[in-house]
Amino acid sequence: MLIIGDARLPAPVRKKLAAFGKFIPFMTRGITYEAVSGHPDLFFCSFQKQLIVAPNLPEQYIVLLNDNGIDFVKGTKPVGKSYPEIARYNVVITDKYLIHNNKYIDNSIRQIFQDREWLPVHQGYTRCNLMALSSELFITSDKGIFKELKKKQLDVHYFSPEGIILEGFEYGFLGGCLGFWGSKIFVSGKFSHYREGNRLMALLKNRQYDIVELYDGPLIDGGSLFFLD
Repeated sequence: MLIIGDARLPAPVRKKLAAFGKFIPFMTRGITYEAVSGHPDLFFCSFQKQLIVAPNLPEQYIVLLNDNGIDFVKGTKPVGKSYPEIARYNVVITDKYLIHNNKYIDNSIRQIFQDREWLPVHQGYTRCNLMALSSELFITSDKGIFKELKKKQLDVHYFSPEGIILEGFEYGFLGGCLGFWGSKIFVSGKFSHYREGNRLMALLKNRQYDIVELYDGPLIDGGSLFFLD
């Protein structure tokens, strides 16, 4: 199991994740702006065993995937310097839905998952703001995404992004603080440091998810955690 996360995540986070698999510190240079240069959800798009990577993913990570026998497909357009070119792979996929802004998504993702129902949203940073726990249950820190999923009568819950740390910005996004593997939800922080943490924890526990808080501190948006095997 490879666990890919921002290389700048606190040491206790990286150490605790290493108990679940091989932690791979992720970082890029000169591709996009510094604050999100280590965010894997800008370079990787995954659903179960299907993985699409940006064509300008640094070669060391291509080698790593190959060495660990992880199948992947390269996308068609590179991650760019700024929005929206930075958000081409920041897509949420479930076994029923493909959720992203229709203007920004890379064509490779659209083609691979063409059997999914398209759910268009305005937010290009979709994966940053939305976690799909199933095709019916979602948590989001974006009000626009919340409204669109509500229109589909999906079980979607909004949580404020305020208090989520992303250096250089007023706040980060909820999806960027989380990782999902099996029945476990991994949190880059502790819910007691987040003003809506009790409500979010109650929701997850009520749905029978195990919560793994990775360090005793505020929630950090590190571009999500990717579990690949």
